[in-house]
Amino acid sequence: MPLRIRSSGYWTQETGTSVFADPGLQVLWIIFKTQIAQLRFSSSLTMVDVGKWPIFALCPQEDLKFIQQACVFASGNEVLYITKDDEVFVMGTNCSGCLGTGDAQSIIEPRRLDSLCGKRIVGLSYGTGPHIVIVTSEGEVYSWGHNAYSQLGNGSTNQALTPCQVSTNLVNKKVVNVACGSHHSMVSTADGELYAWGYNNSGQVGSGSTANQPIPRKVTSCLQNKVVVSIACGQMCSMAVVDNGEVYAWGYNGNGQLGLGSSGNQPTPCRIAALQGIRVEQVVCGYAHTLALTDEGGMYAWGANSYGQLGTGNKSNQSYPVQVCVDKERIVEIAACHLSQTSAAKSQSGQVYMWGQCRGQSVILPHLTHFISTDDVFACFSAAASMWRLLSVEPDDHLTVAESLKKEFDNPDTADLKFLVDDKYIYVHKVLLRIRCEHLCSLLHESEEETIEMNQFSYPVFHAFLEYLYTDNISIPPEDAIGLLELATLYRENRLKQLCQQTIKQGICEGNAVTLLSAAVKYDAQDLEEFCFRFCVNHMTLVTQTDAFTEMDCDLLKNFINKASRAGAFKN
Repeated sequence: MPLRIRSSGYWTQETGTSVFADPGLQVLWIIFKTQIAQLRFSSSLTMVDVGKWPIFALCPQEDLKFIQQACVFASGNEVLYITKDDEVFVMGTNCSGCLGTGDAQSIIEPRRLDSLCGKRIVGLSYGTGPHIVIVTSEGEVYSWGHNAYSQLGNGSTNQALTPCQVSTNLVNKKVVNVACGSHHSMVSTADGELYAWGYNNSGQVGSGSTANQPIPRKVTSCLQNKVVVSIACGQMCSMAVVDNGEVYAWGYNGNGQLGLGSSGNQPTPCRIAALQGIRVEQVVCGYAHTLALTDEGGMYAWGANSYGQLGTGNKSNQSYPVQVCVDKERIVEIAACHLSQTSAAKSQSGQVYMWGQCRGQSVILPHLTHFISTDDVFACFSAAASMWRLLSVEPDDHLTVAESLKKEFDNPDTADLKFLVDDKYIYVHKVLLRIRCEHLCSLLHESEEETIEMNQFSYPVFHAFLEYLYTDNISIPPEDAIGLLELATLYRENRLKQLCQQTIKQGICEGNAVTLLSAAVKYDAQDLEEFCFRFCVNHMTLVTQTDAFTEMDCDLLKNFINKASRAGAFKN
């Protein structure tokens, strides 16, 4: 005999299971046993669903689970993604050859980009032309697409239909970061150097002039001997963070997006003096505004604010950095994209906030969302459903409470009760049955057996019923759903009864319509009865030719004929 005492719980050595007097504790124990091997210790872990981006509707759904990295770019109608096998695929609109397939033909099915397969892409950015610049794990740089302003860095203004390596002045340099503005590009190296090229009408490549830069050139000026650790580009401006936390800005400044306290353009990097004494770790740029994240989890914003994208509670532009507060939360990530006026941030507790232009609306203060990732903000609320970074998709192996319970159904390793139906066992947990079903709660109260034989219903029916208690759903053929409907009626499970009726409706046909009608009448399912009757009337000729119609109960047949007559089924 197992040990039986009145306490919060006990452990049985014979079975290796835990038995709790408190049903709630028992359920938690079931879940704990399932999840204990899956514990994570990172509070900032983010699970990303690439399916939120509309472009992935074109991708075969079974392929989505193999995606390791992805970037939806330009207007949101183009995507490059990388699989777990390091194969690169592209899909969508192919304006200016931005897909790199060798032509400008748009494609609605994924096409492999052989020239990049196996390159291990670690960074990707894009412009509005669009042009694409990527960085590999080896520190190599490749570019393709629009090139009217030399933004590809190959020395010409001809668009490139396939990825080509950018080597001028980058030979023997290990590039680690890339950022693109509207028509200019910028990379930083492992040793902290910064190179820029492309459109330069406002000084955004930092060369000191406004002449376009056709090849990568090292950005010096105030950055000479500085170690650059982070870079970002707005439409026509550039930002760099150095290893001591200082922020440098240059390029177009008509909206104060450089944070220098003025609106004049800046042709070379200039330190943002207003951030003196503040150590910045990350900086991101929107279309014409900038966000900065400090080492203490603080957030600053400056630049254009016509949609409230600074999060200051108004729509006034700011030429100096202004601190943005988010419910006294410590911020761990900020997000913006040079194609949009939208801002987003994630707190240490995992809360995601958004503000600025969100689906055409102006949100002037950080708004708490239901998202778990800043990326979701841009997928669902940005004017262009494009990504603000190359997205790494982590496998979502976390199980919710509902998923954990579903996994434990018919599991002999954790079950403490089994039903014997048609000489087959179904393994369940007493505590869950007591919580979920009043009828079974009474049954278990009267019995302490570990095995209960069930002869009243067939195995498929009773298995479907028990599975419903774990999942809230049923998966059963329409014919077996009749038996489940009987069980639901007997056990007074009204929601299960509704699900059975839905299943029967979805599976009705001329061959089984009369059988289903008979079941609906028998179990007093009036809505289902009316549905089956209408189906029979609408398919009268074929229904009356079935064996089921010939064998119909006499009283039911009379009622059916009378009702069909009143409905006009026999009018010439």
